[in-house]
Amino acid sequence: MTAAVFAFSEDLAPATRLAEALGRPLREIALHRFPDGESLPQVGQGAEVAILYRALEDPDPKLMPLLLAADALRRAGARRLVLVAPYMPYLRQDMVFEPGQPLSRDVMGALLGPAFDRIVTVEPHLHRTSDLTPVFAGRPVTVLSASALLADAIGPAGDPLIIGPDAESAPWAQAVADRLGAGCLVFEKQRYGDRHVRLTLPEDAEIAGRRVAIVDDICSSGGTLAEAVKAVVARGAETTEIAVVHALFDARAEARLMRAGARRIVSTDAVEHPTNAIHLAGLLAGALEQEF
Repeated sequence: MTAAVFAFSEDLAPATRLAEALGRPLREIALHRFPDGESLPQVGQGAEVAILYRALEDPDPKLMPLLLAADALRRAGARRLVLVAPYMPYLRQDMVFEPGQPLSRDVMGALLGPAFDRIVTVEPHLHRTSDLTPVFAGRPVTVLSASALLADAIGPAGDPLIIGPDAESAPWAQAVADRLGAGCLVFEKQRYGDRHVRLTLPEDAEIAGRRVAIVDDICSSGGTLAEAVKAVVARGAETTEIAVVHALFDARAEARLMRAGARRIVSTDAVEHPTNAIHLAGLLAGALEQEF
């Protein structure tokens, strides 16, 4: 049985780490863009078991080449095709919030599910979705947690206080706190549009003099996390750091967080960013060993 990890050029760094963790070769997928905007991937030598790694931040220009590459791998002899997408986009639109909107989660599932035999992802948005397998056309979806890796990156020094910026972050905050044997708090959040929020903590929360680590699954603009940092700094936190799984930072997010008072920002390499201090290769490899 032949097996290999396949990746596009912009994903070579994390895909290389995954291939090394699996002890399997890495094969780059060449991508040609025609003047009219169409894409033509070339997978080269195929494999019976093909692990296709694709980071799906900025998803729109990546999805069509991904689907074409999946077809090419099937035609090159893949009997087993697994998508490793550490960040899975469009899952936050998991219901029709206003008339005229799509149910984006289900559209993603209908696109990707039929193309693959299995999908592996890390900390997807599951606020109103208990199981992704039915969403992805019945294909098995393996959901991995990065909370232990976040906790290890934060570390127990100084008895950190783990804080989630909103109710949706509570599971990650509590899981990180449990691993560290640390205390945990969660902000109450009121949102006013995409970039304006109001955060509050209990008045009796003991913040002064503490090392505070704010954890979340996704950071995009950094607005919510920046407000969380400002709030704990105002309450006298000695140091404040941020740990996120998916660093979807826009161009100003990191600077916004540092100006707010964050001393340190760490993220996983699910999305490539200079703050990537946490590699997911070992976690992903553990979930993929059964394929060989």
